[in-house]
Amino acid sequence: MSTLKIGFVGIGKMGTPMATRLIKAGYEVTVYDVDSKAVAELTDAGAKAAAGARNVADVAEIVFASLPSPQILEKVVLGEGGIAEGKAVRIFVDISTTGPRMAAKVAEGLSSRNIAMIDAPVSGGLKGARNGTLAVMVSGPKAAFETARPVIENFGRIFFMGEVQGSAQTMKLANNLLAAAALAISSEAVVMGVKAGLDPKVMIDVINASSGRNSATEDKFPKSVLPRTFDFGFATGLSFKDVRLCVDEAEAMGVPMVVGSAVRQLLSVTNQLYGPESDFTCMVKTIETWAHVEVGSAQTTDVAKAS
Repeated sequence: MSTLKIGFVGIGKMGTPMATRLIKAGYEVTVYDVDSKAVAELTDAGAKAAAGARNVADVAEIVFASLPSPQILEKVVLGEGGIAEGKAVRIFVDISTTGPRMAAKVAEGLSSRNIAMIDAPVSGGLKGARNGTLAVMVSGPKAAFETARPVIENFGRIFFMGEVQGSAQTMKLANNLLAAAALAISSEAVVMGVKAGLDPKVMIDVINASSGRNSATEDKFPKSVLPRTFDFGFATGLSFKDVRLCVDEAEAMGVPMVVGSAVRQLLSVTNQLYGPESDFTCMVKTIETWAHVEVGSAQTTDVAKAS
């Protein structure tokens, strides 16, 4: 049983299984979230509940956060009643996807209080969070990282990106852009084939045996698109946020994002049509609507059926 006390702020889809792994590893975990049901689920599993973010940081030496946007991160960490005001916290670990500029801003705000910040965005979805097989991209002060490493290792394989604050965030944005782009272009290709009368399952089999294979055709189409479940586990709103952040960061650095901008626009439309809580595999449905065809059937259909 470890004597190190851990805090977790933001226990949504990813935070809940990750915090659960720390509880099972023997850590004393204190949690906070605006969703009381999420808190109750973890207290039933052995966590302690706190009344707010600062209350978590009053008792935990290492505090993790999994939050939906850069603005919320800044408020929860540096705002009134935030993690920075905690009496016990010495290391803050951000597992959210918030971008390198916000990472640097939050790190600077924490440094004045002698709190080290570690960027540790993750990739691998809900299955990886549950099984401890996530890819964890880490950047920040090496000494703080080494202290937190035994805890972070419970989440999966660690890739240390260096001590420059925000480096891990840049890596995560690049990865998520590629994942969204693969889904977007695969959606266009498969919808085109179905419109021409091809069997979508055969198409996916051919693509996966050929040079066009990618993460969408190997994983997302077989699991969530062809069965028409659209439940891969990553929200459209979050994917849109990540791609938008990536394009914004690239443009700030003077890097053109021609393809990335198109992917951002497709996600924007999907976000409007199906809502931010929809699964990001609904990008396929957006293309279907425009093409008047439904993947899963070789027959064309009307817009109402496709949507």
